[in-house]
Amino acid sequence: MDAFLSCPDHGQAGAAPPRSAPASSPALISSVQDLYDFICSGPLVDRIGYTKEKIADSIDRWLRCGVQVARLFRLNELHLSEAEKARIYHFYIPVFLWCEDQVTEHRAKYNEGDEIPPLVIGVSAPQGSGKTTLVFALDYLFRVSGRNSATLSIDDFYLTAAEQAKLRESNPGNALLEFRGNAGSHDLPFSIETLESLTKLTKEGMKMKLPRYDKSAFGGRGDRADPSVWPEVEGPIEVVLFEGWMLGFKPLPNEAVKAVHPQLEVVNKNLQAYYDAWDRFIESWIVIKIKEPSCVYQWRLQAEIAMRADGKPGMSDEEVMDFVSRYLPAYHAYLPTLYKEGPNGSNPDHLLVIDIDEQRSPMWGR
Repeated sequence: MDAFLSCPDHGQAGAAPPRSAPASSPALISSVQDLYDFICSGPLVDRIGYTKEKIADSIDRWLRCGVQVARLFRLNELHLSEAEKARIYHFYIPVFLWCEDQVTEHRAKYNEGDEIPPLVIGVSAPQGSGKTTLVFALDYLFRVSGRNSATLSIDDFYLTAAEQAKLRESNPGNALLEFRGNAGSHDLPFSIETLESLTKLTKEGMKMKLPRYDKSAFGGRGDRADPSVWPEVEGPIEVVLFEGWMLGFKPLPNEAVKAVHPQLEVVNKNLQAYYDAWDRFIESWIVIKIKEPSCVYQWRLQAEIAMRADGKPGMSDEEVMDFVSRYLPAYHAYLPTLYKEGPNGSNPDHLLVIDIDEQRSPMWGR
């Protein structure tokens, strides 16, 4: 965590000390000052547009969010390890504050009395990189701050097990379409129907169920969950957090994808329909950037081990290796363009790129 502990000068050398609520002891004042210095040292401060003055002015909010996140993850907010403190104050809270600013800006475009559609924030990040936990924390922070939010994953739009079997049969010998994952293995009309309905949830009393996918079904190969267990959301929804490993991927020239993997050609063709099904709904983007796609295998392995430890059937280590190998060609083909140009249809003013290391911690951008 050494990279987190050097407090850079963000061009605000004369920043005032944090103005928190009156403290009852010098020790509390000192601890708030220490936390302020720690927050200022975070790698995302500049990227979310925060100066030292702005952090000082909003220190009560940082403290309040810190307590809420710590309790969400059942941590003692007064005795956090350095890693826990960095995870909360260098990652989850800065990203939440950026999202909150995005929602505020989105809603400011409308007049009083207008039906305001929710802001859809896309979170594009490789498997196992921590995006689901990040979205869990963001959703919680939105809700405790009084904003009605909803969450979706591209996993929720995977074909059913039966439909995936048909896809496999119609693409014999193509390992990239044998199981769920790549472009072609999602129900795009269902995606459009769900996202359109969700963005129209602008009034009280309007309700809908959000689809969910059960990754543990069929020995870890997965199936769409029964609608009886889908969560229900009620309007008005202010923000939708939509996450996925391939959100924002742009189709490439055929020769380029064939050079990566010959079986990627049909996947690349399938990808052409994904902008209209997913990306066009997203106005603000978070992209979690990794150094090497090879990280995905280790992260996925950890996730499956955790699933098995939780009593759910998961894939064996060998099955994880086989499973991830079917995603790696897409990572190698599409991540460079995603990182260079941003997601398909994105606006640089509404894009937050977060570089992470092998421990899934934010680091200084390269």
